[in-house]
Amino acid sequence: MHRTTLYAAIAALLTLPAALRAEPAPHTPELDDVIVTATRTAVTVDDNLAPVNVITREDIERLQARSLIDLLRGLPGVSVSNNGGPGKQTSLFLRGTESDHLLVLVDGVRVGSATAGSVAFQDFPVDQIERIEVVRGPRSSLYGSEAIGGVIQIFTRRGAGQGLNSSFSATLGSYNTREATAGVGVNGERGWFNANLAHADTDGFNSCRGQVTPGAGCFADQPDDDPYRNSSVTLNGGWRFGEAGDLQAHALRAEGRSTYDGSFVNESVYREQVVGTKLRLQAHERLVVTASAGQSQDYSDNFGNGTFVSKFDTQRDNYSLQGDIGIAEHQLLSIGADYVDDQVDSTTVYDEDSRTVTGVFAQYQGSAGAHDFQASVRNDDNEQFGAHTTGGVAWGYAFGDGLRLVANYGTAFKAPTFNELYFPGFGNANLKPEESRSVEVGLRGAAGGSRWELHAFQTRVDELIAYDAALFAPNNIDEARIRGLEASWAVDFAGWTLDSSVTLLDPKNASGGANDGNILPRRARQSARVDIDRRLGAFAFGATLNAQGERYDDLGNRRRLGGYGTLDLRAEYTITPEWLVQARAVNVADHDYETAAFYNQPGRSYYVTLRYRPVR
Repeated sequence: MHRTTLYAAIAALLTLPAALRAEPAPHTPELDDVIVTATRTAVTVDDNLAPVNVITREDIERLQARSLIDLLRGLPGVSVSNNGGPGKQTSLFLRGTESDHLLVLVDGVRVGSATAGSVAFQDFPVDQIERIEVVRGPRSSLYGSEAIGGVIQIFTRRGAGQGLNSSFSATLGSYNTREATAGVGVNGERGWFNANLAHADTDGFNSCRGQVTPGAGCFADQPDDDPYRNSSVTLNGGWRFGEAGDLQAHALRAEGRSTYDGSFVNESVYREQVVGTKLRLQAHERLVVTASAGQSQDYSDNFGNGTFVSKFDTQRDNYSLQGDIGIAEHQLLSIGADYVDDQVDSTTVYDEDSRTVTGVFAQYQGSAGAHDFQASVRNDDNEQFGAHTTGGVAWGYAFGDGLRLVANYGTAFKAPTFNELYFPGFGNANLKPEESRSVEVGLRGAAGGSRWELHAFQTRVDELIAYDAALFAPNNIDEARIRGLEASWAVDFAGWTLDSSVTLLDPKNASGGANDGNILPRRARQSARVDIDRRLGAFAFGATLNAQGERYDDLGNRRRLGGYGTLDLRAEYTITPEWLVQARAVNVADHDYETAAFYNQPGRSYYVTLRYRPVR
């Protein structure tokens, strides 16, 4: 989207409220404590048996986050690596598993590149996010491939308040950063509609301190700033059929340009798009049927010094049908089917450029006295390698006074990507899925304005895909054993709000070869995050401390990346209930650190935001 066109559209949205009229919306219950990702059904956080983190729109604005990774970094079980700042390749490792062992959904639609198997976290605009649910632990028995480490679901912006509402923000900051957002929404008695625009532009900094020498990062010495641009739009709307159900639709499009350092390719023009619709019907007092369809696109045109080099465009069509049956009081049976069609369009000629996957699943949730139970099973029929079955069981026991013991066991798998299977001169069409087995026990409690959790887990991953020198191709030759301990504590005291977490991770290679016993690359073995905030009348201020232990950048553990800590400060002043001004200082100690070898990270930087938002 051209910048001038975008700013004109923003101006149009800001004037739209004067031209619209709407019926006032009825009061809707607060949903912050209800999640849907862990079980594919609505369940409260307290009743859920899986470890989960929820990030709301209020959290995003309070933290003044500039990116999706700002929100996720330091959460329990989360490790992040980034190749040089905003808009550069970013990988997320959940509970020590591989970066492609994570399923990401946007409004229920599976996203990510079918060729590389990765998700473009760096290109997802944080200003288009309403809510995030992070579920840790295997979920293949509900979702199929990729959900070995867990599932992250992103919900795009919704309208706030009743009747007609609008929002606006403008940000200026270091590295010549310019950002603007605008939105408008209508909430009526039956229907709703919301539209949001966002644009971000930054000159960035030198992303890589690489050298032409082989093995030295980006294999190029290009000491210039590496700009990044992102323009995005989201649309959400729906209609309620009274008690009979509802129909809703959504769309997200983010596009832009990213430059970086590289000897062959150093610029990409990208587009991320997600569209979908969902119909929910109360077919019977004990039966709810949900049907959904969606499509995600991951497009990338790649250039070297301004000359077109390649394109990798993938499309994933998603279809789902699910029935939730109340078989008795406190007993719920869910059965469903998913169909996914992956398609590749590239200047690289693959032996196969499409495949389909059909999955069927069933889940039981029940409770008896202080006991809660969950069991699920799923079979996926992949056009490339055939059928694969996964399962999971969970149990919880409530001791009373907010104390609960939980235990989980689950199997999961990850299907090979198109690159691993069919990339010319590299792929191996005989690859099998990567498989995992995970076990976990946890204890959590809530009392006196505080909430805490403690989880211990172990995951074994077999048939890991790695380069096999004997075949000159990828092969199922590696294994991994990952153990971890996660602790979190949140409390309100004396006007302060504190949210903290610590993760201790032991992610080891268990392949039996030369790297046996080594730490898996780019995972910090110790990490911690502390968010603390205080409001005093119209003023609010807070800080985020993020600490990461050392990590290694390679399988052989020869290239060590030192641990680091960063401190971010923030403040805001509420001018009126709708208008506020915010300021944020990032990495105030100006620490130099790397999460991937040779790739620089932001130094001390400052941002100021003027924001208009409806009163929620």
